[in-house]
Amino acid sequence: MLMFVTKRLGKDVGNVLLWLVLSIGNGLHLSLYNMEYYARRNCPDIGDSVLDYMVPVSCYSPEDRWMDDDTTCLETELCLPDDMVRTGQETGPGLVLQKVKETTDEKEALRYVEQKQQLNDPYYPEPTSQTKQTLAEVVSVSTTKGVFHQLLLTSAVLLLAAACGMPIGYSAVLLPQLYDANETLAIDIEMGSWIASVHSLATPIGSFASGPIMDRWGRRPALLLAIVPLFSGWVLLATASSHFLLLLGRVVAGISVGLIAAPAQILLAEIAEPRLRGLLIGAPFVSYSLGILLVYALGSEFHWRNVAWGGTVLPLLSFIALFFAPESPVWLARNDQLERASKALTWLRGCPMQAKQELHKLTERFVEEQQQNNGRPQRFWRSLSEMAIIKPLIIINAFHVLQILSGTYLVVFYAVDIISDLGGSDINSIQAAVLTAIVRLAFTFLYCFLLLMMPRRLMVTLSGLGSGLSCVAIAAFMYIRTGEPKTQLDTYVAAILILIYIGANTGFMTMPGIMIGELLPAKIRGQIAGYLFTIFNLLLFGVAKGFPYAKAALKTQGLFLMFGVASFGASLLLYLLLPETKGRTLHDIEDYFQQRNWLWMSRKRVPEASRTCAGGEEGKPISNK
Repeated sequence: MLMFVTKRLGKDVGNVLLWLVLSIGNGLHLSLYNMEYYARRNCPDIGDSVLDYMVPVSCYSPEDRWMDDDTTCLETELCLPDDMVRTGQETGPGLVLQKVKETTDEKEALRYVEQKQQLNDPYYPEPTSQTKQTLAEVVSVSTTKGVFHQLLLTSAVLLLAAACGMPIGYSAVLLPQLYDANETLAIDIEMGSWIASVHSLATPIGSFASGPIMDRWGRRPALLLAIVPLFSGWVLLATASSHFLLLLGRVVAGISVGLIAAPAQILLAEIAEPRLRGLLIGAPFVSYSLGILLVYALGSEFHWRNVAWGGTVLPLLSFIALFFAPESPVWLARNDQLERASKALTWLRGCPMQAKQELHKLTERFVEEQQQNNGRPQRFWRSLSEMAIIKPLIIINAFHVLQILSGTYLVVFYAVDIISDLGGSDINSIQAAVLTAIVRLAFTFLYCFLLLMMPRRLMVTLSGLGSGLSCVAIAAFMYIRTGEPKTQLDTYVAAILILIYIGANTGFMTMPGIMIGELLPAKIRGQIAGYLFTIFNLLLFGVAKGFPYAKAALKTQGLFLMFGVASFGASLLLYLLLPETKGRTLHDIEDYFQQRNWLWMSRKRVPEASRTCAGGEEGKPISNK
């Protein structure tokens, strides 16, 4: 791809892209190093002198305390007396502290840790006399091996996400070639709008079917099944001899993308630990943007049929990678496959004790749900009447509408046409589309790492404000220059403004997958995710189909004014309603929506003293319940 971009756009652009690739690689290296460092520490709240004597203890039988070197969570190991084993069994899977020498400093450190653990948790109720606080709650990170396994499984999904991005951007390079009168399959504006939008019309079909499929057979089998029509769609496009076959190829590829979207996001959300969940859920959008960039780069150099043949490579690679991946432990636990769930969690966390602790929480939540329904499975449609489910559904669907109207995907579909209107005849539209895809890729990568450091609410609010301001600036610039001859300065100003808009608006692209993976409760997460993607793609189809007519009526400046208003609306919506989910477990987030409040600002907060003791981290305190 670097060779194609360099040959087409020149050495300067190629050098910039090479610098970007090297920066991304260096960033990944540093991130992996930091993950390994924190995983080796395993528990940042306790000093090294205390960690030296922590050993894992099983909650099942005394024999389980004898662990091999490969399966221990920490590097040290002790043989424990039976009374300590019984203590470990009573308090659940966790860590038991064996002190060989207790100094005053060590006692003080242990007392500090216990005090921090007994503070009011933002989601859970205050500890009572019946609540046993153990050091198990301190261990919340995976080992180095577990982090590597999570990244390995994520990389398999990234291949598939890039494969899904290619059909999305394919229309931007296909339509200009088909508008050529010398093309054997030349088209008019009406047919062009159908080719661009039929992909979004077909995607809801796959999204609607994805929920029952992944709930019935699992997340991973659903992804493997979805790859087959994606490969077939590219073959149909490459061999199309009529407009009907072109549309059919777009429909088949669209169905496949719909089948993939929900299982991919749910799988990553369910295999990731809380501190990595934002990065892992957001990473597919980097790969998604890379797929768009890849198809732009190929389309600027090759005929559209050759580009379609190239689109078959990534589906094949992703099928091979996912074939050897484990299933979601959440799905396994909720389908009474506890042995497989334990193995999957041990592989993903690298620590058998943490895997047992997490599996215990999963099964405990599932048993509670069954007890509430008198042992009968809860009906899906009846569960939708619960306020704890209605609230995240309203947040997600309202954001979907505003995100589409903010132009996140419309600029991808019609990148060449929009840039031509902004820059006039002095700008190469195909080259500009490739550059915008590079910018989108770079900012998507940036946003993924911001998810590790910034609260979700702050990031999406700043993204919406930047997107809205840049859209208003573009609309004002085009209105002022209406009727004036285009100059070189106009081209530069238009390019800068559109790049700022794309960079800011890219933050919206990462949010739908994160919200679907984090906000929905586990009991309906699989099935409702498919329906949410169905609604999203139906809305996207309607807007994409009507875009050429809206552009003719409102002009480009009117469209960008609409983009700006929608961006401001999305920021306001999420600022008011979206809970801060960074660093919280999926169980914690489910408990938050059990509250009666709708607005984030009206949530139940912990006392000020507790917040100060806990370090005063903004966004953490939520409620006493």
